[in-house]
Amino acid sequence: MAIIEVERLEKRYGERAVVDGVSFAVEEGEIFGILGPNGAGKTTTVECLEGLRSRDGGEIRVAGIDPQHNGGELPHVLGVQLQESELPERLTVGEAMSLYSGFYRAPVDWRGLIDELGLSASITTQFRRLSGGQKQRLFIALALVGGPRVAVLDELTTGLDPQARRDTWDLIESVRDRGVTVLMVTHFMEEAQRLCDRLAVIDAGAVVALDTPAGVVARHSGPPRLRFRPSAPVPWTTLENLPGVRSIEATGDQIAITGHTNGHPQSNQHQNQHRHQHRNQHRDEHGHEHRDEHRDEPIVQSVMTALSASGVTAWDLHVDQPTLDDAFLALTGQDLVEGTL
Repeated sequence: MAIIEVERLEKRYGERAVVDGVSFAVEEGEIFGILGPNGAGKTTTVECLEGLRSRDGGEIRVAGIDPQHNGGELPHVLGVQLQESELPERLTVGEAMSLYSGFYRAPVDWRGLIDELGLSASITTQFRRLSGGQKQRLFIALALVGGPRVAVLDELTTGLDPQARRDTWDLIESVRDRGVTVLMVTHFMEEAQRLCDRLAVIDAGAVVALDTPAGVVARHSGPPRLRFRPSAPVPWTTLENLPGVRSIEATGDQIAITGHTNGHPQSNQHQNQHRHQHRNQHRDEHGHEHRDEHRDEPIVQSVMTALSASGVTAWDLHVDQPTLDDAFLALTGQDLVEGTL
């Protein structure tokens, strides 16, 4: 069941359409990511969803609440960590949690919350003395203290060192495990790949891809490619007839074999179809999960088997698998950089 529904969202500044017909839905209990290049409209979209900006067109519902027309109820279902979060430097962790809990009708036990998030030892520590990772833990705690059904995390791990970033990923997964739906804006591909059940790629104010991370890669990036030097002439016809092989090229003493995405030709007809998938799984009409075996069977296995049967050894073997970065570049024409719109 969708807990967030965004339909044909529009936001303009003068003649400039920053958000132009954005539509997506977020299922309850999932981690949903929003990716986009600088100026794509992703943060503006989220700010309209949070009730921080008024929209010029379209509809938004968060747990049935319209942020623009019934925003007073929104804080009781939506917890927010803003892109530019800051607190008074002398405010302690305990003081901040006590202050924020007073904003809600039915706050959770904030002492138990900071214990879960590993901040109990810092309860008397001033904000200015917290590390970057501790500050992000505090911001997550502040977003959750009201007991929301949805948490919005905007560029949460920006500026963190690699270890602190991975620790924060664990925290985000623990938030979902608490039963909270997570909507996150990120510009880290590895982060989106690990955390997001589904994601929307926004470019020039429009959704250009909506799928699981694996689905986005499958539909919008190049196919896998094998490169190697054969120890003997290759069985050309045998390789060409292998399932999943699209083409074979010889350059000097090197052979390059290009496969179809997911092992077979793919259509883009379902690009924007709304589905609730979890990475390499899908649900049938009865709600049972099944693994998508095509995503788990690279063509390298069939190629190596065919080579071995012909007495050929593949020297200097390289397998170039498409990535989310490749898909993003194909969709937007640029590398992903941190944006503010």
